[in-house]
Amino acid sequence: MKSDLNFARASLKRGDIGVLKTDTIYGLVGSALNEETVKRIYAVRKRNSKKPLIILIGSLRDLHLFGIEVSPRVRGILRRVWPGPVSVILPCENEKFSYLHRGTNSLAFRMPKKSSLHRLLKATGPLVAPSANPEGLPPSNSIQDAYAYFGDMIDFYVNGGNKKGTPSTIIEIKR
Repeated sequence: MKSDLNFARASLKRGDIGVLKTDTIYGLVGSALNEETVKRIYAVRKRNSKKPLIILIGSLRDLHLFGIEVSPRVRGILRRVWPGPVSVILPCENEKFSYLHRGTNSLAFRMPKKSSLHRLLKATGPLVAPSANPEGLPPSNSIQDAYAYFGDMIDFYVNGGNKKGTPSTIIEIKR
């Protein structure tokens, strides 16, 4: 099991997937801008194909990568809740990202406060990050839990210690 953030950064840039501790719980991560990577995460996690994934971003500018322009009102809301454990659902009707929004025409974003994760996002770009567990099973509280679920189907694991976390709060902003 590889457990180094430098290895993770290089691996994510290649389109690999891995498990690491996010700002909330252990997540199964991969590039949000790589459709094949996202498909692989759905397959490995056995996730319902109609459910979109949360996307971790390193800055408000990352929203532009998804064709999302935010009004001053929305920008003010985002600045109040980010960085932090709040995922915000924003409209995204761009068909280019249908592999992410799954027909919902919206995407959920979170800007983590955890500094090591924030630096990783600055280097890799946006990452999808569902919890590190197969759909319907409890989230992983340790790397050992995640490895028991996924084994060698994952390219890397970064050990963040044993901690029981809490999933993010989700809010939706409509136009």
